[in-house]
Amino acid sequence: MIGHPIHRDAAVVLEKLGGDASGFAARQLKPKIASSADLIIAMTSVHRDIVLEAAPRQLQRTFTLTEVARLASLDGADTLADLAALRPHLTANDTADIPDPIGQSPEVFGAIGSQIADLLPPILEVCRRSIRV
Repeated sequence: MIGHPIHRDAAVVLEKLGGDASGFAARQLKPKIASSADLIIAMTSVHRDIVLEAAPRQLQRTFTLTEVARLASLDGADTLADLAALRPHLTANDTADIPDPIGQSPEVFGAIGSQIADLLPPILEVCRRSIRV
């Protein structure tokens, strides 16, 4: 799917949530991209593990969306650097994968988009605090 635009149903959901899908083009994750990231968020544990195969030194900065959302909600998660130290506090309920909506109805895309949007606020707050540090 390299070079392809965002899926049309995903674009509709993103735009309804206030995002901008224009200019998006899928690209292949390369070790150079992963190695330079401050935070890597995957939708599934399989995707997280693929990232870590490409950039094993990024373990402290690579999480699933549900993991990082839970960690960002914990006391002591003041900056991105704090997230890895808090990882032992995760339970099985904190590590659920985000389902892939491809091949599903627009309603499924909407439900998953809402799920993702609900998980973002604590992550964005930790990112904001990290910029100030």
